[in-house]
Amino acid sequence: MKAFTVSKAVTALMLAGLVLLPLYSQLSGNIFILTLFTRIVILALAAASLNLIMGYGGMMSFGHAAYLGIGGYAVGMLAQEGVGSGFIQFPVALAASATYALVIGALSLRTRGVYFIMITLAFAQMAYYVASGLARYGGDDGLTVYKRSDFSGLINLSNRTQFYYLCLACLLGVIFLIWRIVNSRFGLVVQGLRSNEQRMQAIGFPAKRYQLVCFVISGTMCGLAGALLANNTDFVSPAVMYWTRSGDLMVMVILGGMGTLFGPVMGAVVYLLLEEFLSQITEYWALIMGPLLLLIVLFGRGGIMGLLGRVGRG
Repeated sequence: MKAFTVSKAVTALMLAGLVLLPLYSQLSGNIFILTLFTRIVILALAAASLNLIMGYGGMMSFGHAAYLGIGGYAVGMLAQEGVGSGFIQFPVALAASATYALVIGALSLRTRGVYFIMITLAFAQMAYYVASGLARYGGDDGLTVYKRSDFSGLINLSNRTQFYYLCLACLLGVIFLIWRIVNSRFGLVVQGLRSNEQRMQAIGFPAKRYQLVCFVISGTMCGLAGALLANNTDFVSPAVMYWTRSGDLMVMVILGGMGTLFGPVMGAVVYLLLEEFLSQITEYWALIMGPLLLLIVLFGRGGIMGLLGRVGRG
């Protein structure tokens, strides 16, 4: 009970901090911190979507960043063609991400283990090179989004505070949806497949069908993060789909705690704050970040949420 209380208290403090952050930014005049945490919230959403298949479903996808790029390019391409309505851009971004996830999942789920990882990586790199070859939309140089998505006056994405709260609402909405999924019959089957796929198949559950649906839901959620990211940076480039970005998302999930509801959010906050802090000290910040993450993984089994659990147990 104590362990649960500790993790719950830390999670509540983190969420309270995220909710009150714009107020602090306004009172202190520190606009940068709001910009930084907007990016953190968006990538936390992407990490949470990866956690659905990796933490709960046992599917180690190394190409999850592809959906970030697809969602972002859907917004950027439509804006380039004169379609600025968010009511069109966001559904297209979600549909495109879902379609690509369906294709990847239908093929990659035929394999297991390292082969599954390599196929998801190959598809992500394929998307990366396709985007690099789109000369009309910037190619390697990326695509500038000159105007943010327009929601007919309901919300102004050019307003930093409104946009931040939109991103935070999307993150909390996705986490709530994940909670509903993992506690539903569907989610319990997916978790059962992670533990023992052969036994689940033996009692009559169509394993691949359940896993594919979960895979598509996860990719769609990440596509939403991509659409938000394009609006946040006013820019989208193939680099967002590169395999290293997928690696970053995996680190966030593992760091926070796989298979926990708020673990990926905590992992994203810690990882990106460390990245920002260390990059201001030295250009070789990755040499410091690597050992730090290694120590956390070695001595904090179960990530930060697991560590909090052990601290609570004394």
